[in-house]
Amino acid sequence: MTVDDAYERCRTITRAAAKNFYYGFVLLPAPRRGGIYASYAFSRRADDAVDEDGPLDEKFTAVAELRRELDSVYDATPDPDDAVLVAMADTVSRHDIPRAYFDALLDGVEMDLTRHRYASFDDLKVYCDRVAGAVGLISLHLFACTDPDAPEHAGDMGVGMQVVNIMRDVAEDAARDRIYLPQDEMAAHGVTDDDILSGRATDGVRSLLRDQAARARDYFASGDELLPMLDRRARACVAMLGGLYEAILDEIESRDYDVFGGRVSLSTPRKLALLGQKTLDTLHHR
Repeated sequence: MTVDDAYERCRTITRAAAKNFYYGFVLLPAPRRGGIYASYAFSRRADDAVDEDGPLDEKFTAVAELRRELDSVYDATPDPDDAVLVAMADTVSRHDIPRAYFDALLDGVEMDLTRHRYASFDDLKVYCDRVAGAVGLISLHLFACTDPDAPEHAGDMGVGMQVVNIMRDVAEDAARDRIYLPQDEMAAHGVTDDDILSGRATDGVRSLLRDQAARARDYFASGDELLPMLDRRARACVAMLGGLYEAILDEIESRDYDVFGGRVSLSTPRKLALLGQKTLDTLHHR
């Protein structure tokens, strides 16, 4: 398998499994875009390892195997028939991505095997930093961004996106007995675990999610400070991805925070319209 073939396979995986992520980076030059898709394909593999049905011990074994796969990626000895690992090995070498970021991602994935509730947002943020903030830090290397202030804002953008994911996926996560909404904030709004597990969009649930939306927008505001630090193509991509997640927030708000009536998603035409608008905005603002 050639490296180009491996990247093409990662592109296909990303387009099939994460259309928001896919569309968010279509403007990047091919080598950077390929690195984004390779990183996503590996993170998708990690998510699948813990989300699929099966005994808990097998899931821990799967995460351990992912760490061994990272060993091969960073030793430049990936399985030549594994497209994701071949592309990853080229990506981390080409863009000098520290292994610690991928280890953090796996640490976050492993948390899903041991924690189904979070006492406070401080606890939850550790998880968000690992599963989403780390992706922002990886992206900085793919963007060739070296501004010393960039990691904070890239991490915040990732956390904001993860908060939106948590809001959008409340029902899906509840089906796995996972509640990522902070328990202390649930109590403050009079929301019980049973409200979430039973899919009741009570006034308390709506007000709780309204607070989460405000939190996400605060993180996006910090993430937006990253934009001037990036070159124009990377800036357009990050603005596009942030715009997609803010549009998802808008859609949740338009439903009055009832996240139990069907998964919130954006149509392809709406995504393409956002892509065009963010591209024009970037071209007209240096």
